[in-house]
Amino acid sequence: MVEEKNEANTFEVTVAGLPLRLRSSHDKDTVKELVRLVDEKIEEAQSVHSNISFQNAIVLAALHMAEDLVFLKRGARQRLDQIESKTKSALSELSGSPLKQLTLDQ
Repeated sequence: MVEEKNEANTFEVTVAGLPLRLRSSHDKDTVKELVRLVDEKIEEAQSVHSNISFQNAIVLAALHMAEDLVFLKRGARQRLDQIESKTKSALSELSGSPLKQLTLDQ
């Protein structure tokens, strides 16, 4: 649950059953999405480990989100490296192109 207060960027939220007051630079929809994601990860940890304490469920949820972030960053880095490699290759091909020589010579 997310309720926007009158104060700029202050939200009353409930995360894993705990009421919290948050200040955020994000809009209400983004805050709702963040709260939903955290709730889902905590519920997932609790459902997989039936006797887990609330604190341990939160830690596991944080670790799962950190894992997701690390793999997303790695994937993005690999994709950027591929794009950079293809760009360098294309530029290299263009540097020997007769079309480039025409525009440079004139």
